[in-house]
Amino acid sequence: MKIAMIGSGYVGLVSGACLADFGHTVTCVDKDAGKIAALNNGVMPIFEPGLDALVAKNVRDEHLFFATELAPAVRAADAVFIAVGTPSRRGDGHADLTYVFDAAREIADSLQGFTVIVTKSTVPVGTGDEVERIIRERRPDVDIAVVSNPEFLREGAAIGDFKRPDRIVIGIEDPRARPVMEEVYRPLYLNQAPILFTGRRTSELIKYAANAFLATKITFINEMADLCEKVGANVQEVARGIGLDNRIGGKFLHAGPGYGGSCFPKDTLALIKTAQDAGAPTRIVETVAAVNDARKRAMADKVIAAAGGDVKGKRIALLGLAFKPNTDDMRDAPSIEIVRRLQAGGASIRAYDPESMGQAKLLFENIDYAENGYSCAAGADVLVIVTEWDQFRALDLDRIKAAMKAPVIVDLRNIYRPEEVRARGFTYSSVGRG
Repeated sequence: MKIAMIGSGYVGLVSGACLADFGHTVTCVDKDAGKIAALNNGVMPIFEPGLDALVAKNVRDEHLFFATELAPAVRAADAVFIAVGTPSRRGDGHADLTYVFDAAREIADSLQGFTVIVTKSTVPVGTGDEVERIIRERRPDVDIAVVSNPEFLREGAAIGDFKRPDRIVIGIEDPRARPVMEEVYRPLYLNQAPILFTGRRTSELIKYAANAFLATKITFINEMADLCEKVGANVQEVARGIGLDNRIGGKFLHAGPGYGGSCFPKDTLALIKTAQDAGAPTRIVETVAAVNDARKRAMADKVIAAAGGDVKGKRIALLGLAFKPNTDDMRDAPSIEIVRRLQAGGASIRAYDPESMGQAKLLFENIDYAENGYSCAAGADVLVIVTEWDQFRALDLDRIKAAMKAPVIVDLRNIYRPEEVRARGFTYSSVGRG
C-alpha cells in the first residue's frame, strides 16, 4: 500500500517509519526543507529511542522516503495521513487547526482517484467534518473518504506503542474506508491488536477523553501526595494500595511535579474549550488543569523551602529538564516554571539533561549547563531531581555530597529511599512521603 504522511514531526515521523516497517511504501512530506534534508542524511529532528535505526533501515529498503513536494506523494497514495501540529491557539486555548486545514487544501489540489484521508493529528470533535467540507468545496469532483485515526504514542516509547498498541481507534463515515484502514493496520490485526471502528466524531473525542483521564490520574495522586505530607503517610504506598484494584490500575499514579509535554497540557485545555462551547463544561478537567499549573509553582516553593526559605545568591542544581525521560521534549515541562520561579528569587541555576539541553537553551537565559550529573552538583546549595532519567537513579551519593556546597537534595520524582539518603548525611525532601 502507498501512503503519504503529511508532516514529519513527532507523530508523522514515528508513524511513517513504523508503517514503512510493516512493508508499506511511505513518503513523509514536510515544508521544512532543512528537516527533510537532515532526514535524508539520517539526522533525526527529535530524540526517540530506536527511531534513527528504524528510519535508516526502511530508507535503505526503499520503503520510506522524504520529500518537500506534497503533490506527487498524494497523487500516488491510497491513504493520505494528516500529521501536522495542532498547538494551543494563542489567546483562547482552543486547538489551532491552521496547519490541518492548510494541509487539507493542498491535498485537495493533488488528489487522483479514490483516496482515504486520515486525520492523525489530535483534533477537536468535528474537525473531520470540516476537513471533508474543505476538500469537497475545493474539488467537487474528487472521490474521498475522511477518517479519524488518533495516535496514542508515549514519547520515549513511541515505536513500541505503535507496533504493540493497546488499541487502534478508527472513526469512519464512509464504509469504503474500512477495508483500506484494515489493510493499513493488517500486520497489527494479525497480531490481534484490537481495532475499534467508531463514528468519526466519537473517534476524535476518544483521544481527548483518554488524555484528560490520564491527566486526572496524575493530578489526583499529586493531591494525595500533598495530603500524605501533611498527615505523615507515604504516597507511594497509597498509590500501590489503590493501584492493585483492577478498577483503578497502577499506571499514571506516580506523584511528581505535574504533567507536561506535547499532549496533556494542550489537549486538556482544548477539551475544556470544546466542552464550554458545546454547553457541557467539564468541571473535573478544568480543575485538573488548574491544579497542575499550581503544582509546578509549588515544586519551586518546595525547593525554596529546602534552601532555608530564600534562594537569593544560592546555586541550585537541576538534574533533568525534559518533561519525562527518553525524550528531548521541553514543551510545558515542569522545569520551566521551576527555573523561572527560582531565578525570580535570585538563584543561579546549573542544569544537566542527557538530551534536552539544546531545546532548553532556546527557552532559558542565564543558565549554566553541565556535562554530567556530578559537575552539575559542584558547588550547589541544593540539588533537585526534576526528571527521572535512569542515570540519575544510582548516583554516587558520597561523590555528590563532596561536590556540593551544602548536602541538600530535593527529589521531585521519589527515585531514592529517604532513609538511605539521610543516612549519607543529606537533608532530603521528596514528594508525598511525610
